Amino acid sequence: MSDDYAITTTDLTRTFGDFTAVDRVSLQVPRGAIYGFLGPNGSGKTTCVRMICGLLGISSGSAQLMGLDVATHPAEIRRLYGYMSQKFSLYQDLTVLENLRFFGRIYGLSRSDVRTTVDAQLESLGLAPYADRRAGLLSGGWKQRLALGAALLHKPRVLFLDEPTAGIDPVARRSLWNLLFELSDAGVTIFVTTHYMDEAERCSHLAYIRSARLLVYGTPSSLKALPDVTPAGNRWLELSCATPTRLLGPVSKLPGVEDSTIFGDTLHLRVAQSFEEAEADELFRSLDETEWGFREVSPGLEDVFVTLTRREQQANQNV
Repeated sequence: MSDDYAITTTDLTRTFGDFTAVDRVSLQVPRGAIYGFLGPNGSGKTTCVRMICGLLGISSGSAQLMGLDVATHPAEIRRLYGYMSQKFSLYQDLTVLENLRFFGRIYGLSRSDVRTTVDAQLESLGLAPYADRRAGLLSGGWKQRLALGAALLHKPRVLFLDEPTAGIDPVARRSLWNLLFELSDAGVTIFVTTHYMDEAERCSHLAYIRSARLLVYGTPSSLKALPDVTPAGNRWLELSCATPTRLLGPVSKLPGVEDSTIFGDTLHLRVAQSFEEAEADELFRSLDETEWGFREVSPGLEDVFVTLTRREQQANQNV
């Protein structure tokens, strides 16, 4: 039922001349979800968001926000969503308080509502101590909080976040995500574009777009269980070693190793059942590797997206 979804797109497409930036993307975003929209830079993520928000025309296909068609109800949908762009877009020379008051009036709030809502945002986002500081003097993390506060002033039912944690430190990233969890718990649907795998793990639903086309979507657990990620007769191993970058090439050539990639300070290997760890041990000794160890693991989302990307690249090469 359409009432179950905050966002629905059907064959959403955007072209610029002969260039197709988004190619027939169909999405269904459940209400109250934290929906992660993943893909490399230039894949079409931001273009999709701008079309769904009514900020960019749709070449073909359709998009609905909270059951309203984006193309025919632009004024109504603007009241339903908040949008936080990747680049800080508030006024650098205004203070935190002045920015929030200004955007409150832009959203059409009355003076009394602006005063009440801004005070509440300052407290809930921890911005009160910085109310009189110019926005341009804030750190990256506090700028993001301010931008989030501005996007929430009119109490939107859907919140769009375009790469919200790009360029901020890990502590600020975690703090921002804690705020997003609170908003989701309060019933706000969150649509977030990102290319960080640890952030993808925090989403309730995911979609992966590459080269303008939607490759896959689902919950994190359903994506990890895709047959393409772990074909029949294969398993995943994690290899802990002192020099993973040096071992990646030699290990990938071992009999039974179907795929290999660096995963933090380890290697993730997709291997056939015939793979013998003893052969790897012999290789490591010949390379004077001093310490190593294998353990069986489940694929992570990074494994999922690397596998799907390689599959898509091979399909394009065979066309």
